[in-house]
Amino acid sequence: MGKLEGKVAIVSGSGRGIGRAIALKLAREGARVVVNDLDPGCAEEALAAVRAAGSEGAVCVGNVTADGFAERFVATAVHQLGGLDIIVNNAGYTWDEPIHKMDDRQWHALLEVHLTAPFRILRAAGSFIRHAAKEEAAAGREVFRKVVNISSISGLHGRSAQANYAAAKAGVNGLTVALAKEWGRHKVNVNSVAFGMIRTRLTEGGADGRTHIDIDGQRIEVANNPGLLKGAEAAVPLGRAGTPEEAAGAVYLLCSPESHYITGQVLVCSGGLP
Repeated sequence: MGKLEGKVAIVSGSGRGIGRAIALKLAREGARVVVNDLDPGCAEEALAAVRAAGSEGAVCVGNVTADGFAERFVATAVHQLGGLDIIVNNAGYTWDEPIHKMDDRQWHALLEVHLTAPFRILRAAGSFIRHAAKEEAAAGREVFRKVVNISSISGLHGRSAQANYAAAKAGVNGLTVALAKEWGRHKVNVNSVAFGMIRTRLTEGGADGRTHIDIDGQRIEVANNPGLLKGAEAAVPLGRAGTPEEAAGAVYLLCSPESHYITGQVLVCSGGLP
């Protein structure tokens, strides 16, 4: 039996990359997982992988910024999988531009996906969590729940041409420490993981070094220049970028029973990159 046997998790943006690795890590440890992606095909493939890992799951397709998504995401866990114990706010992307070229749409888009969407998901989960915690306390049971918000070292130290992303991720850290204080009495551990350089399709790009994503009809270039990426890796004390599986391991640490007395913290997973 895994350490998360009997738990139910929701992981936003889990059709690909880091999110998928997180969903699979939690599933291998016994959690039932609701996977989410904009692309129904990616979401179904991730669900199949969750089942192949020996667990159960469900799909909630959609944009995390859409009206009503948060409530639907939480309801999928509660009604289809029987509860909600772990929330991982992972969905997101970058849309870099120097501040003098960044328009309001770029600014608001990243605050919506990285900060407002996690806020809405956590708000939607609040009623279930408070009710469940009250019942468990009355029965003399101590049950811990976990929230892991995905942040970035950009939110801690900033990065050129990422005013929108850095501000949103700094906000995630603020949301984390505030909710840790608010939900502590409900036995909820609320923490962030700040990633450094993790290799995914969004960082490596295609053959030409470019990768685009389509968000509500907007085509956004998100990949780093391969030459710059190689140079940046040289600055990592461990000598390379991390893998999605290593990123998922950091998230799992804060979902495991060993983290019951850890809350309101930002765990940096960067290979030593400041």
